[in-house]
Amino acid sequence: MADQAAILAAPPANVHVVRVTAVKHYSEFLFAFSCERPGAFRFRSGEFVMLGLMNGAKPLLRAYSIASPAWDEQLSFYSIKVPDGPLTSRLQNIKVGDEILLGKKPTGTLVLDALTPGKRLFLVSTGTGIAPFASLIREPETYERYGEVIVTHTCRTAPELVYGEELVAATLADPLVGEEAAKKLRLVTSLTRDPHKLEGRITTLIEDGRLFDYMQAPPLDPASDRIMICGSSAVLNAMKELCEARGFVEGANSEPGSFVIERAFAG
Repeated sequence: MADQAAILAAPPANVHVVRVTAVKHYSEFLFAFSCERPGAFRFRSGEFVMLGLMNGAKPLLRAYSIASPAWDEQLSFYSIKVPDGPLTSRLQNIKVGDEILLGKKPTGTLVLDALTPGKRLFLVSTGTGIAPFASLIREPETYERYGEVIVTHTCRTAPELVYGEELVAATLADPLVGEEAAKKLRLVTSLTRDPHKLEGRITTLIEDGRLFDYMQAPPLDPASDRIMICGSSAVLNAMKELCEARGFVEGANSEPGSFVIERAFAG
């Protein structure tokens, strides 16, 4: 890529320079990619990190949830493509062997330690918001803590669900967590524009009870259910209101609660 010489010549002190190891395009709007993991890079499953490219002499970085678990030797990401986006308009063109910038300080609230103990874990996602949950459902500790793990993935159109479907299939085949996932993990998908077995916004499906009718499961209970939420700012705000109206308490790394949202993407 055009700026690779600049990266190698003077990489910023707050980033690693890493090589792309895999790229997969799901549609004209979505793609996934993986890169090398520096030996000193440590993170907790569910966290995000700054990621990007050089923009002239300066780094152009954005927050990306890490879609691989903390034990993986590579780092994976899932991204939208924005034709006129300062970063994604260029990032979508990366190829295996290209070099990108990786921040050195992962952080975030979508981590197991930000929740108090519970029985049923809901991982509520819209669009590329499923990325941090791609990390968490391959984390053995998730299944040690919860008897049920339900991923809800709401998108506009059917092709947008493919990443999540492939993710769950790979998790069930994973030798480390597959056996537990087969007993505890469930993916529930819904669409807002295309016909589907479950149609509507996730907040609507929770409020009118259709989600739980479809699952043949009891509604949300703050005494035993724990919720993580990742998606657009509108979804985060609506889900936060919905959770608090039902007696859930927002958690954080410093003070665990019964639900958490990823505030890095709430603006």
